[in-house]
This record gives sequence, structure tokens and C-alpha cells, in this order.
Amino acid sequence: MPYSEPTNLAIVACPGGEKFADEVIVHLRHMYKHRFNLKADAISKRYQLTKDQLTKDINFINDVQTTNLCVRGSTDKYRVPSFKVDAQFTYFMNGEFKTEINECIRGKDVYIFQDVENHQPLKLNGGKNTQVLSVNDHIMSMLVTIDAVHQAGADSITLVVPVYPYSRQHKKKGREGLTASLLGHIYENMGVTRIITLDIHSREIVNAFSKTHLDNLHASYQIIRELSRLVDLTNKTEDLIVVSPDTGAIDRNKFYATGLKTPLAMIYKERDYSVVTQDAKATNIKSVKLLGDVKGKVAFLADDMLGTGGTLLKAMEFLKEQGATKVIAAISLPFFTGNAIEQFNEAYKKGLFYRVIGTNAVYHEELLQHEWYISTNVSGLFANVITRLHHNQSLSDLLDNRNIIEKLVKRD
Repeated sequence: MPYSEPTNLAIVACPGGEKFADEVIVHLRHMYKHRFNLKADAISKRYQLTKDQLTKDINFINDVQTTNLCVRGSTDKYRVPSFKVDAQFTYFMNGEFKTEINECIRGKDVYIFQDVENHQPLKLNGGKNTQVLSVNDHIMSMLVTIDAVHQAGADSITLVVPVYPYSRQHKKKGREGLTASLLGHIYENMGVTRIITLDIHSREIVNAFSKTHLDNLHASYQIIRELSRLVDLTNKTEDLIVVSPDTGAIDRNKFYATGLKTPLAMIYKERDYSVVTQDAKATNIKSVKLLGDVKGKVAFLADDMLGTGGTLLKAMEFLKEQGATKVIAAISLPFFTGNAIEQFNEAYKKGLFYRVIGTNAVYHEELLQHEWYISTNVSGLFANVITRLHHNQSLSDLLDNRNIIEKLVKRD
């Protein structure tokens, strides 16, 4: 029975990705138990066996097939897989990392979790040291972990990186590197067979791989679910309009407008590219124009990631000036770097926006403390994808979630 212990599905959580990995594992354990019960119910009825006897028979078969003498746990009850691999992560004072796998993972399908935008203090070296890691630190920690897992004899290696690092460096404009592609080649050369990420900044990155598969998940259903609790999606009491914050986000917002069956507007920004932004206040935007009408309507904007937030703040202020009753933004990957949270607090007090919907794909404790921020959970989506991949099942309805969004909108 593939839904009980022992299982070939193993999860190694890097220090930055441990929080998200733990949330995904909670869903995996629940899903595996649910699938086990469905399978046991069907088989027990078909072969006229009691469920208790069938469970005991399954445990017996698992004990016979395991390479160990037997599997720990009860012989007559469901054995929940543990999934998480015992690993030790060492951070040396000169900045080097070391990963040690403390249990056998030979022949297993290993999923390595890493959140490269986790800038919260992390406990390292068995809890003896606390360190705030940069994006580059997280990447190096992940590369060291990939090598350790490979050396330990894993059958396949999948990276679970909700934020694909350096995804904004995907297009060559001059004498510059294609860092997103460079990292892709490194992963591929190290034996990574698959990468699971969320709302990747550019689809062009997929073309960097020749053998490695990249599954790009979308948080649109989870975001619309939260939006439905804030706005009347039927347009009976409120008029909703989707606004693309710039030309680069037009496809994403067109998807939302189509799913919500609402008009689509767009903000056009004239930029001075000689100015390099350092924080949320200093932007290179010189003038802003609106293609569409938001007067008397609730304006909804969606984007893939938010760094300093200057562009979004200016867009939300502009929409309020144009007569929008409420401005709600959705961000799949909420980095909120620099003093972004402080700037959003000031803007919220001035009434420039109503809410910002983000996901838990990026771990950011401070964000959760603010009234204006709503976190939607995507760990269940990742757990579902991992389960289907591990059991060679289709991902079609998870990668293209228009049908479930349509059902959600109709229900509301």
C-alpha cells in the first residue's frame, strides 16, 4: 500500500524552507490517511473483508517487503508516514555550509524544500547559533543539500522552491549574465530531476532546461478565495474591476478578469531608467496613466512578487485618486524588503488601499501582525502536487485551475 509507512517519499527541509516544509507535511499526512481510508473502504467491500483485517494484512505485506526486519508501529492500525528526513545543517563562521543526512534515503524520491527569501532569524548548528541568511546563503545551503542527498543515494531529487531565485535576471539586455538560466544549469548538472515553484517571474526560464522538468504552480484559486471574503464577486452590491499594475502583469490580470468575469483596466507608467530604486519611496516612475475607468468601483490588482513595494504603492494611490472605492492587491510572493512594511503602514493609515493578499510561500512573521495583510495558505496546493507526482498522476487540473475558480465564483 503506497499510502502508509514505509513510503519512498522523503522530504529534506533546508533551514530556510523548514517552516513551509512542516506546513506541507501536515497536509501530506492528512492526504495520505484519507487516500488510505478510501482505498481500504473500496477493497474491503470488494473482497468482503473487514477494514481492521485488511489494515492488518496491508501492514503484514509492508513488513515483508521492507528492507528492515519490520516496520515500527502497530500491526493492526494505520501507519502514518513521517516523510521528514533527519538532517543536520552546519553553518561555519566563515560563511560555509555543510549538510549531513542522518538516516538512510537510498532509493527514495527526495523533495528538498528551500525558501530563499526567508530573512527571519534561523537557528543553526543544532540551535546553538542564530543567523539571518541572504538569498545567496540560502542558495548555497540548498546546493550543499542537493549534493548531500545525491551522495546518500537518492533515486530522484526534486527542488521545492516557491521563490525561484534570480528569476528577474532572465532576459539579456546587454553585457550581463542570465543568472536564472545559470542556476538552472547548475541544478540540472547536479542531478535535479524536477523543480516545483510558484508564479515564476518569467516563463522563459523553463527554456533553460533540457532534461529537468519545471512545474509552475499558481496561487490564483487561493487568492480569489480570500478575495471572495472581502468583495461581492457577483457585483450585486459592489462593482469589481481588475487592474493590471503595468504592462508586464497584463497576462496575469487578464486571467483574473476572465475568471471573475469583470472588466480589465491597465496602468501605464513612464519610467526613468537612469534612477535605481533603493526603497519603497524612491521609484523611477515619472508619470502614470489609466486605461479604463475605476470610479466608484473596487479595484483589484495582482502581481507575482513585491520587493520594496514602491511601484505598487504608487499604483494604489493613483487608483484612489481616480475614484476607486477600495484598492485590493494580491501578491503571490510577498518579499517586503527594506522598509516596505513601514511604507505600507503609512499608506494604509492614509486610506490609500484596503487590503494586501499574500501567500505563505515566503515566511515573514512581521507581515502577519498587520491588519491590512491577509495570508492565504498554498501549502495544500504543494502537498497535492507532490502526492500526484510521487504516484505518477496527472497535474492538469492543478496547473490549470480555471474550472475550480469558475465554481468558486458561481458559488459566491
